[in-house]
Amino acid sequence: MSTTLIGPLLLLVIVLAAIGAGRRVKMWRQGKPDHVPFFTAITAILPRYLHDLHDVVARDKKFANTHVATAGGFVASMLVMLAVYLFGGDAPITYGLLAVTFSVMSLGAYQVKKRRDNPPANLSKGPWQRLPYSLLVFSISGLCISLIQLLGIVNISIVVTFFLIGGVLLGLTELIVGMGWGGPMKHAFAGALHLGFHRRQDRFSGGRSTGLKPIDLNESKLGVEMATDFHWNQLLGFDACVQCGRCEKVCPAFAAGQPLNPKKLIQDLVVGMAGGDTSGYAGSAYPGKEGTKCGGPDKPLFDSLLDADTVWSCTTCRACVEECPMMIEHVDAIVDMRRHLTLAKGETAGKGSDSLDNLIATDNPNGFSPANRANWSIDLKLDAMSDVGRADVLLWAGDGAFDLAYQRTLRAVVALLRQAEVNFAILGNEELDSGDLARRLGDEATFQRLASANVKTLNKYSFDTIVTPDPHAFHVLKNEYGDFGGDYQVMHHTEFLAELVKTNKLTVSETKTQDVTYHDPCYLGRYNGGYDAPRYLLQAMGFTLNEMERSGFRSRCCGGGGGAPITDIPGEHRIADMRMDDARETGADLVAVACPQCAVMLEGVVMPRPDVKDVAVMLLDRIEKAG
Repeated sequence: MSTTLIGPLLLLVIVLAAIGAGRRVKMWRQGKPDHVPFFTAITAILPRYLHDLHDVVARDKKFANTHVATAGGFVASMLVMLAVYLFGGDAPITYGLLAVTFSVMSLGAYQVKKRRDNPPANLSKGPWQRLPYSLLVFSISGLCISLIQLLGIVNISIVVTFFLIGGVLLGLTELIVGMGWGGPMKHAFAGALHLGFHRRQDRFSGGRSTGLKPIDLNESKLGVEMATDFHWNQLLGFDACVQCGRCEKVCPAFAAGQPLNPKKLIQDLVVGMAGGDTSGYAGSAYPGKEGTKCGGPDKPLFDSLLDADTVWSCTTCRACVEECPMMIEHVDAIVDMRRHLTLAKGETAGKGSDSLDNLIATDNPNGFSPANRANWSIDLKLDAMSDVGRADVLLWAGDGAFDLAYQRTLRAVVALLRQAEVNFAILGNEELDSGDLARRLGDEATFQRLASANVKTLNKYSFDTIVTPDPHAFHVLKNEYGDFGGDYQVMHHTEFLAELVKTNKLTVSETKTQDVTYHDPCYLGRYNGGYDAPRYLLQAMGFTLNEMERSGFRSRCCGGGGGAPITDIPGEHRIADMRMDDARETGADLVAVACPQCAVMLEGVVMPRPDVKDVAVMLLDRIEKAG
């Protein structure tokens, strides 16, 4: 059998792929600069692929095995083909190796086909439906050729030879040329580079990078108006999307019927980068929205491609980011676009503009007098940092200072700190809003003003640790104030209380009591990895913990983050109602929470429902009963 054509065809495919890759890179580089050292990025790709990417893929073990067989078999087959047909490595051992690699790839491709025969709703269709056939044609054709060469079979007709080589060429066109020219396999090329040139280098190898990045308020354009206003490696990340729909499956806004689908949004941004229209998209639409839209790198995103309520539907819960195997940062993109809508156009949705006006005028989103911020603590006679200057713990009240329901948690924390004889103080009226809401609504100017003012106040005093019951304040203090000169040790109240229990500074008697379920706050869990401390406290109190199906890193959002209750985009369901349904399924009598916003959202669900209590309130109840 003559295989002399395969070498030249391989060369042609490589040249065409290189041309396409160059065009793709040029398209990404339309974005704003973001320097990542080239050698560092290239050498990081393989370990990040094997570790970080496959850690996410492996959550679906069956598909993970399929992916290893298909992708691994393909890469190995290509390497051996290059050795055989371009570098003269035609020997029985190499043909035998080819037979093995093509066999493995064929098995994986068959599993891909089975998955695509009846694909779940989250998987995009269209061109993706032909991919299993391209994989099978390539792998089976290659397997037949390698076996013919290995076994030394010579009497092969020209027709069979034509079909087998044609099958290899067809597969190479889809799998190699398509990487650079926009086919389904472009995710392999863009995805590999995205792992190396990722805008958040710190999130790999067990790291965590969740704080929003500041923008220069002196720039001529604030936020993202057009696709080219994104940084170039963000555009690269959008192009890496494999349209698996894992983000779609976990998005609370999509489930609630609000007009957001993270997968669709990323594909629309690809259209915004590359030009054209959305007719080629073959996945789930934004709930309640249909039709084809157009975009281009020189066109504003919200003129013809996106509706503003799509980006205002997001709760910034990071469930999409957590599930994405390609490490795409959906939330960063959404906040970047919100920044333009808010700062440049003054078009914040719902009552967002009112809240931002209040933050500007009174340093809190509800417009309360800042002179009353410390009123919640008057009867508690707490030390103020302005009086003592130094404390082991600075208790950050947050906007619970103005909320009676949240003050139950604050007062419980105060009582527990006193019981453990912790030296602590508060800022009182010197404390301003943390700026979390302003930043998530896109008002970077107000956030930076609040952050800078708070940092200036905090840096006047001496303390070891900031403790707060509010995961949103906890997050910005810990992860976002550093850009403004505020580097502090910050602990969520459950973490600090767990340490007090472990060191016997708080004594809890473990007694059998009712079943509880625990709701993980997004800004404590997915943003900061705070999963263990609340569960430790519940178990130390003797509660039987019935976990919801979606718990831990897959916890469903309560619907209270990202300013969602303020922008109030209509949907078919309330996210909080869906979360309470999750809790009801456990049969628990009580939902334990560790976030004031979660408590408000879940307590707003109509009865009958389980009770809702903060972990600190539960801990104080247990200690008082034991005493």
